[in-house]
Amino acid sequence: MNTSILDFSVAEPPSAMSALFAATPRPPYYAAIFTSLRSPVDQGYGEMADRMAQLASLQAGYLGAESSRDAQGFGITVSYWESEQAIHEWKHNAEHQIAQEKGHTTWYQHFELRIAKVERAYGKTR
Repeated sequence: MNTSILDFSVAEPPSAMSALFAATPRPPYYAAIFTSLRSPVDQGYGEMADRMAQLASLQAGYLGAESSRDAQGFGITVSYWESEQAIHEWKHNAEHQIAQEKGHTTWYQHFELRIAKVERAYGKTR
């Protein structure tokens, strides 16, 4: 058995990677891909981002997320969901809507949100 190739749809990533990679089920599932460019204004951004990550993890249908931001403020967060309905319900969560409004008016110079259905998933760890 070749253990150097892991199918992340069946097994969790190794523990050193588990903080970086979401452990998702076998497809199909959905991804909400949020790309953004931060503004120089902070005004509680870090605290709200932490709260949204915590709140999303409690939302029905949430599977996990992966996120990164560079030194220039460009970031990508991919959250994984069981269904489009779960994404819709998260978008309309009251506390999340407050964060969205603050993002629109203060925290982001530009952002894009794309929703995609994941049909295949595979990975490798060495």
